[in-house]
Amino acid sequence: MRVFVTGATGFIGSAVVRELLEAGHQVVGLARSDTAAAALTAAGADVHRGAIDDLDSLRSAAAAADGVIHLAYKHDFADYAGAGVADLRAVETIGAALEGSGKPFVVTSGTLGLTPGRLGTEEDPGDLRSAGAPRVVSENATIALAERGVRSSVVRLAPSVHGPGEHGFVPTLISIARDKGVSAVVGDGANRWPAVHFLDAARLFRLALEKAPAGSRLHGVGDEGIPVREIAEVIGRQLKLPVVSIAAEEAAQHFGWLSAMVMIDNPTSNALTQERLGWRPVHPALIPDLEQGHYFND
Repeated sequence: MRVFVTGATGFIGSAVVRELLEAGHQVVGLARSDTAAAALTAAGADVHRGAIDDLDSLRSAAAAADGVIHLAYKHDFADYAGAGVADLRAVETIGAALEGSGKPFVVTSGTLGLTPGRLGTEEDPGDLRSAGAPRVVSENATIALAERGVRSSVVRLAPSVHGPGEHGFVPTLISIARDKGVSAVVGDGANRWPAVHFLDAARLFRLALEKAPAGSRLHGVGDEGIPVREIAEVIGRQLKLPVVSIAAEEAAQHFGWLSAMVMIDNPTSNALTQERLGWRPVHPALIPDLEQGHYFND
């Protein structure tokens, strides 16, 4: 299958490209720079020059492909709503190019779009009041494409997609702990984060491309929900720093842009994903991955 991949040189995207190539697919990666193009060529993928805002470029690449995996996203917390709008336009453009073809279109969303405080399942719709609301809009648009002749599916990723080379939430927590001299939680830190190893996530994207039913939601989750306090305790041990509790009103000052995330309770099931696709997480869970120490190398 000739697969067009956006976000193909990112942390997850690079793993998805390798996974697809090893499974015998041909990959065409979106590249907006010479550096990205060189990385794709070195990996064995073809290059399509463009950017997530270049809708004509997205349209032409999608039309020429046998399937599309959409991973690119503007992770701009200063314009969170704007990033969601840009993502929706990309999804709509690619979806229109695939309409009536029966081709697979796999779109990335997040478990943070679920209602917090209860175990989320693949059958739960996204919550437009949640922290992940902008991506819920794109998610809904993707699912609707199933009625227009696209084998569309959504992979909701855990907030922590971990492994060597990650530069997301956990490295940010580590950086904050180093800067503040303490590893902190808000309240008792009993709120839960799901997590998934990036190599398990990459395999899930491939399986979704190959056989996800049209209009399906899938959960890229290995750990169903790790208490944030356990994450803070590993960080404290590795950095030899005390673990402290702070009040909710102190969170913004301590954690900055990550403050809302640190307080979210987002337990998420992967049972239906395993049942539908035969997917099983096999790589290290988050706590054992942190205990290996690679996150703490200067």
